[in-house]
Amino acid sequence: MLALTQVVLFKIDNAIIANHEQAMFIGVTITVKKSRSKGKTTLEDIAKLLDISAITVSRAINTPDKVSKKLRVKVQQAIAESGYIPNKAAKSLATNSTNTIAVIIPSISNTVFNNVVKGLYDICTAADFELVFANTYYSIQKEEDLIAKLLAQQPDGIIVTGLDLSKRSEQLLKAAAIPVVQIMEVGTAEPIDLNVGISHIEAGKMMAEYLMSKNYQNIGFIGAQMDFRSQRRMEGFIQALSAAKRYNPDFICTTQAPSSVRLGGELLAEIITQRPQINAIFCNNDDIAYGAIYESQRRHIVIPNQLAISGFNDLEASACINPSLTSIKTPLYEMGKTAAELLVKRIRKQPISQTCIDLGLELKVRDSA
Repeated sequence: MLALTQVVLFKIDNAIIANHEQAMFIGVTITVKKSRSKGKTTLEDIAKLLDISAITVSRAINTPDKVSKKLRVKVQQAIAESGYIPNKAAKSLATNSTNTIAVIIPSISNTVFNNVVKGLYDICTAADFELVFANTYYSIQKEEDLIAKLLAQQPDGIIVTGLDLSKRSEQLLKAAAIPVVQIMEVGTAEPIDLNVGISHIEAGKMMAEYLMSKNYQNIGFIGAQMDFRSQRRMEGFIQALSAAKRYNPDFICTTQAPSSVRLGGELLAEIITQRPQINAIFCNNDDIAYGAIYESQRRHIVIPNQLAISGFNDLEASACINPSLTSIKTPLYEMGKTAAELLVKRIRKQPISQTCIDLGLELKVRDSA
């Protein structure tokens, strides 16, 4: 097992201090003694050592642009040498800010949220906000409990997934009187504050219309983990088929079980066993579509000649598998990035020109359909 050593880095203008030796190179040599009474280094200990006031030390930590570069170097090196940890609770009371943003997502294992989270991180870390994540496991009750717990920590803002909040969750968020961004979808309900996402109903319509345009006559749908957004994709899909008098309720096969590649294969096997005349399938996500493709190959079903298969999200693997997957690309990274940008602006009381942003969809046509 590898032993990891943590090195604290401080960036001061163009200089980076990584350890004691580097600090000596620029003329800073500091020895810090811990407070005997409390057993840990305090802000007052740093102040006494440097022969400055505690207020000046606090200013060097919290508003470094208000002190000289030389003083910043001394204070930050003293912190690095001593292991002093600034009291965030005290800072929060003094500034009425915690510099944290709470994020509530339904799954930490779902690949879909990886790029959303990356977009959030890229903006929030650059803006000096820390992210605190919570996982609802697609449970409305758990979401309520997590919102209450996270709001008790007084974040500066909060990001929640979807527009289908329970009455209690909505009350809690409104009563908190902090900026809120609802992500992943738009258009199905009035947001509490800010909203960034896509229309899942339009996504379903888009794929149905595409499959019909390719002259597939018997078009089905398979899906797992049928949360509100998956249900809306199916709703849009059915609407488009119904408008063309091509909808058959027997060609729908769904489950509330957690989505997986394995389950995609099982759902495909079930629906084509019962309805062998189906010649095109829309899967509620790419993982289900991958499983459907693998199961079709095991059964020697030729894709797309005998069965067309399509997905949703356009994950990275979708362009790489054989046959490559026709899917609807969702702007996941942009969703996280845009949500974070709106939230940071709202927290800092900067003007926002658009409070509800539909990032749109893109159909990626490939070999599978």
